[in-house]
Amino acid sequence: MAVSDEERENVRDLFAGLGPVEVRRMFGGVGVWLEDACFALIVDGSIWMRVDEELGLAYEQAGSERWVYEGRHRAAVAMPYWRLPDAALDDPDEAAAWARRSLGPAERAAAEKRATKSRRSRIS
Repeated sequence: MAVSDEERENVRDLFAGLGPVEVRRMFGGVGVWLEDACFALIVDGSIWMRVDEELGLAYEQAGSERWVYEGRHRAAVAMPYWRLPDAALDDPDEAAAWARRSLGPAERAAAEKRATKSRRSRIS
């Protein structure tokens, strides 16, 4: 599903407290980036925040839900993203606070991706 220019601008405004975020197209939605870390996704009109196991518990306690989709053979696939809590959708300060917490897992994932690319290039 495409994300409109208006939705992109709303997301930039919502996370403006972090600094200049980029909104880039990705697999049927968009990624929300700060530098080289993708800390959120927008898919089907929802904002999904990057988490690790510990942070996932905090999102769950805030009433959020985990992004799960139907994979091959109808198996449920749980992604490392949780929906931005409803209370943060209209509150840029709260949205930025959740985003700051999601930056840690996003930065670790980016570092892991860089390391994997580096290992692959040495093998080639």
